[in-house]
Amino acid sequence: MTPTAFTVVFLLALVVSTGVRFWLAGRQIRHVARHADRVPAQFAGKVDATAHRRAAAYTMARTRLSMLEATVQVALTLALTLLGGLVVLQVMLVDWLPDAPLARQVLLVVAVAVLSGLVDLPLSWWRQFRLEQRFGFNRMTQGLWLADLLKGTLVAALLGVPLVLLMVWLMTRLGSTWWIWAWAAWAAFNLMVLVLFPTVIAPLFNRFEPLADSDLARRIDGLLARCGFRARGVMVMDGSRRSAHGNAYFTGMGAAKRIVLFDTLIARLTPSEIEAVLAHELGHFKLRHIVKRIVWSFALSFAGLALLGWLVTQPWFFVGLNAPPLDGEPWGLALVLFALVAPHFTFPLQPLASLASRRHEYQADRFAAEHARADDLVSALTKLYADNASTLTPDPLHSAFYDSHPPAALRIGRLAPAA
Repeated sequence: MTPTAFTVVFLLALVVSTGVRFWLAGRQIRHVARHADRVPAQFAGKVDATAHRRAAAYTMARTRLSMLEATVQVALTLALTLLGGLVVLQVMLVDWLPDAPLARQVLLVVAVAVLSGLVDLPLSWWRQFRLEQRFGFNRMTQGLWLADLLKGTLVAALLGVPLVLLMVWLMTRLGSTWWIWAWAAWAAFNLMVLVLFPTVIAPLFNRFEPLADSDLARRIDGLLARCGFRARGVMVMDGSRRSAHGNAYFTGMGAAKRIVLFDTLIARLTPSEIEAVLAHELGHFKLRHIVKRIVWSFALSFAGLALLGWLVTQPWFFVGLNAPPLDGEPWGLALVLFALVAPHFTFPLQPLASLASRRHEYQADRFAAEHARADDLVSALTKLYADNASTLTPDPLHSAFYDSHPPAALRIGRLAPAA
């Protein structure tokens, strides 16, 4: 392939993926707006008209913000590639570190990550203190938001910089098979994060305390016993410090698995409803959905690194993106370019990932109906949809393309016969 041909292919992928995003977003906004004044018959008497209109407005606001975010990301991608941004960064690094090629490669990746974070910062602030605030979900102070930002940046640096250094070192030292070793390092890194997250990373941002409600604890212990599931403990997280949204999840691996309940969830749901929600989450573990997702993620990363292992040897890949390696070292540059352009080529795969995720959600719902009460899960889901302002009337095509969870009407419709 010639550099010019690849430039055309890249621009076509960029235009098509962005165009489809905007088309789907427009469909979502129009569809939700058309159904904003009427609660679906399935939810009559369970969700009032005011809550339904609020969910519609929240969905439309989030969709509009996602369109702005997509526009900013496209602009940044073009600025760094075809408009020469990466060339400028390379020149600066060569002038600054003329005798340190490995450091230059690592710093190029870090510089692009920092730049991307800075570009996203105003949108992140707006999302929290304008959009979420407007709909009554934000409970963060400016100070807490800033503290989270600083801690998140520090964690990302402590984990990410050594990983990038290792990846670039492998690329420079191991010849054409570097990508196999890089994949092994990537897989090990992700498994390490899974192990460290519940006990090291998450406590940096939230407080976790043992469940104090003895009756609820006994109910959960009974559910775990019925399912033959072992967990290290049931913890309550102070999610209300940041948001009014409620959730529950399992975290950790092996014997270190633990159950985490948001305090907002405990405040809103009854004990039997919480049991049903946990039965659903437990279904993901018992049906090996978590393992399947990890394996699938590793398989995709293996294929992606294999592709990158070939692209790094192709001059047209760099020249076609107007980012030739100025110092003869393409490694860090290749990582950056691949991260920037790959999402536009893999965008058509999004519906397949969403379909697989929704299938897992249906399976976990069936598991919950077998090990708890289906009507409790239905009532819990109805409350959560209302409390989280999740629209009950998403555009079917937008939902099929993006949503990892089935629409409320379809999900509860499948549970109803078992209730």
